[in-house]
This record gives sequence, C-alpha cells and structure tokens, in this order.
Amino acid sequence: MLQLLTAAIQVEVMRVPVITGIINRRILVNFRIDPAVIQQHLPKPFRPKLQKGYAIAGICLIKLEHIRPKGIPTILGISSENAAHRIAVIWEDEDGVLREGVFIPRRDTDSLINTLAGGRLFPGEHNRASFCVSELQDNIDVEVSSDDGVVNIKMSGSVSDHMPPGSVFSNLQEASDFFESGSVGYSVTGNQNRLDGLTLRTQNWKVQPLSVNAVCSSYFSDPNKFPIGSVQFDCALLMKNLLHEWHGADDMYI
Repeated sequence: MLQLLTAAIQVEVMRVPVITGIINRRILVNFRIDPAVIQQHLPKPFRPKLQKGYAIAGICLIKLEHIRPKGIPTILGISSENAAHRIAVIWEDEDGVLREGVFIPRRDTDSLINTLAGGRLFPGEHNRASFCVSELQDNIDVEVSSDDGVVNIKMSGSVSDHMPPGSVFSNLQEASDFFESGSVGYSVTGNQNRLDGLTLRTQNWKVQPLSVNAVCSSYFSDPNKFPIGSVQFDCALLMKNLLHEWHGADDMYI
C-alpha cells in the first residue's frame, strides 16, 4: 500500500476525489477565546464564528480506521491517529454568500502515508507526531508530541451526560449544531497563499459530552499567541464509530 501511494505521489497523479472509512473516535477539545485575539491568527477573508460573544477554537483528536479511496475494498484501508488545531470561522464567498467552517493552522499524524499523501493525493498537509492513547471503559487519555517539537497536547477525560457548567453552549444540542455546521475545513499548506479545502460528511452524526479532568496544549497556552486571560477551556465532545467520507473542496487563495 505504501509503495503504491509513494509511486503515485512521485508521478503527481490527480487527487483522489473521495476518501471513506470509519471515525473510531473523535474528540473535540474546545476553548473560548477573545475574538480580537483570534482574529490575529486568521487570514483574510476569515472572521471568527462567535458563540455568546466568544470565538471558538480547539483541537480535534481523531482515530481513523479503514481509510481508503471510495470503491477500494475495506481490507486495503489504513488506520491512524491524528490531531488538528482548528478555529471556527465565517466568511463571504465570491457571490457574497455567508459561509462557515473551520480554519486549520496545523495537522499532525502518526501515519507516514498521511504525511506523504496529504496535500498531494488528498487535501491536508500533515506533520509527523507520536500519539499515546489509553482507553479504559469510559476514560480516555491522549498525549501528542510532534516530531518537530512544536506541538504538545495532553488530554484526560471521561464520558459524561451533561455539559460542563460555565460553557458558552447552553446544552448539548446547541454545541452539536455549532460544530456540525462547520464541516468544511481549510488547511494551511506549504504555499502561503493557498489553503487546502476538505469537507467532512458523516452518515450518523452524534456527539456526547466529555468531562475533562486535565488538558494542556502548547498552542493555546503560548502567551505569545494568546495573552493570559484571552483563552479559557470551555468543553469537550466525543464522537464514536461514525461512517464518513472526506470530499475535496476547492482550494482557497488568500
């Protein structure tokens, strides 16, 4: 599988239009942030999508299984652990229509195939990272360390039946609707003027609260990016066993 993908990359074949598989586990760790601060991290035309006056950004920690081009047998699919830093955004398209999605300044993966093929065979350039994941009954611990030393993430939590007090989301349905509508993501690439577009389509969207015992992110705890007091943990959501497809979206030039 790796040899085939490497050969395809070397001859620069066209991108695979649809990738399919199963999201075994997806954790959305969310922070509420001063909109003026987060705007400094967004290229035009993006603006932060607000929830009760706050910008919402976070980390998507996702385990993918049986990932393959649509039409390829399941047995040939690959599995991987991945992390994406993401910011909920809105913008106006060329026709003046208001759109919403996420801006992704960084993607990390433990998969060599994702690193080689991301941005080539399918949208989304990835950095290599090590993942340490422990799942015991309803408890989940995740640690991520990127090979370049830029990203360090630690998250420990357990499945819950309610949203945390103080969250900007009044209830689970409100949070679910907020994130489901942000299915289009635009990722940073090696070309500073181009963003890779990718759309997530799920067949059985469902989230549940995750009670977080501890969370640490080198990105959101960096005072050079986010002054003290400008960012606070808000909530975390868990998704399990989702059939899904990734569809390429038109690149965006900024």
